Amino acid sequence: MTIHYLESAADPRVTDYTQLTDVHLRKLREPAEGMYIAESSRVLRRALAAGHQPRSFFLAEKWLDDLQDILRAYPDVPAFIGSAALLEEITGFHLHRGAMAAMQRPAPVPLPELLAGARRVAVLEDIVDHTNVGAIFRSAAALDIDAVLVSPRCGDPLYRRSVRVSMGTVFQVPWARLNSWPQDLHLLKDHGFTVAALELTDDAQDVDKVAAQNPEKLALVLGTEGAGMSAETLAAVDLAIKIPMRNGVDSLNVAAASAVAFWELRPRDELRN
Repeated sequence: MTIHYLESAADPRVTDYTQLTDVHLRKLREPAEGMYIAESSRVLRRALAAGHQPRSFFLAEKWLDDLQDILRAYPDVPAFIGSAALLEEITGFHLHRGAMAAMQRPAPVPLPELLAGARRVAVLEDIVDHTNVGAIFRSAAALDIDAVLVSPRCGDPLYRRSVRVSMGTVFQVPWARLNSWPQDLHLLKDHGFTVAALELTDDAQDVDKVAAQNPEKLALVLGTEGAGMSAETLAAVDLAIKIPMRNGVDSLNVAAASAVAFWELRPRDELRN
């Protein structure tokens, strides 16, 4: 094991972990530097199980025993150990979920490869709340979504909060960032997908009605919080889908709505027999 005990928050070897609470800085810096932060022992283990490569480990000494097997499996990767106060000074918050790791960001999956064999795809338009992004990925992993596409302005699925909220399931679902929005929706149509917007429009069909049709390939577009889906996107999709509301409630949070829609619209092979 390669263990280094920290004595100063200014140690240049731990710059990957500085200013973790500065969302604007980190969401620009991490993709540019080809890295992301895995926070908590569970998330770290899921990242490694997915084949992602660590740059370094970062933890308080009390978590050493819990991570012995990981540190021995990566003997050439440095592990930085410090007091709780020193680690908080470096990161900007108190670490109470065990170890952290700076991970190499995996290479993007080419879109044709990502869509090959896929039957259900989620598309996120400009969802900037990282909690919602992480929650959507957790539902996607649990409810038969084969891939997730994110618009150019959507939050980073590998941002620390997204990863943590997803409980590391973001590593299980292949995803890619689109370059041109909403023009890239035609790429889904070219691959045989029906593209549907989950949006309250005058002509939106109830989700159970579309589920009964059991489309062979379906891409479900989820719009940004508050403003909803853009007019350009609505013009580009094949249809709109709604979840019927009761008791005067007009809509669900986008993460909650995604879970309902993913479940209801899952592929049902028994309907084809």
